[in-house]
Amino acid sequence: MALWKENTPPPAGAERATAPAPAYAGNGAAQPEPSPARPVRASLESRESVIAPDLTIEGKIEGNGNVRIAGRFKGDINVQGSLTIESSATVTGQVQAKSIVVAGELNGNILGAERVELIDSGAVNGDVKAGSLTVAAGARMRGQVDFGWTEKH
Repeated sequence: MALWKENTPPPAGAERATAPAPAYAGNGAAQPEPSPARPVRASLESRESVIAPDLTIEGKIEGNGNVRIAGRFKGDINVQGSLTIESSATVTGQVQAKSIVVAGELNGNILGAERVELIDSGAVNGDVKAGSLTVAAGARMRGQVDFGWTEKH
């Protein structure tokens, strides 16, 4: 049994597939061709940024995607997607997102969300303002809660 690939000529009449010539931008740089195996743009639901459990970050998060925090983050978070605070995570700062799941610890206010869910291991030390709120048995919270009200403009 051979462990290498033998080079055999293609059968007569078979055409060789050639790669298309690279597209060039006006500045002379080659532009990469999009891969047909994966979509060019990911949808909002599939984009997620993760702060790993062994990371500590201080700053500000803003954007349109989803964020999952498993480590420590200090600063304000404002995302148009969902925010998940894992059970081992600690977040200190003001939070605003479309959907928020707290399984870890949040020290700060939730300024606005369509949906907030406190998992049994979750703890919030701050005020919550949301369209709907789900609290599991065992979750802890210290602060004021305002949910279910719609503001008239």
